[in-house]
Amino acid sequence: MQLTKAEEQVMQILWQMKSGLVKEIRDKFHDPKPVRNTVSTVLRVLEKKGYVGHEANGNVHNYHPLISKGDYSKSQLFGLMEGYFNNSFPAMASFFAREKDLTIQELEELMEDTRKEISKDKKQK
Repeated sequence: MQLTKAEEQVMQILWQMKSGLVKEIRDKFHDPKPVRNTVSTVLRVLEKKGYVGHEANGNVHNYHPLISKGDYSKSQLFGLMEGYFNNSFPAMASFFAREKDLTIQELEELMEDTRKEISKDKKQK
């Protein structure tokens, strides 16, 4: 599920903090900060969508992410690949390589980094 820009901003802060109260989350925003009610409303929407949970202590709610940043990033990236690149990773990678005007050396470094990551993942399994 795609999040709105405001929802993503709150999630980025929660992923960084691990958990927080509305006031603490609001304080992490750059100026001009959103009003408290806006942050509270976004958190409740995120909770309904299943991205955020909370623990209540009286009237105070301590919010925490229910989905990891990695899992969200992966779902968004795969959605982008499916929706815009016919589910083709090479097409998506080629697009970004062209857009970023990567040199042959940068592409080779990217391939080497990818090989290392794949090798590391296989050893962990």
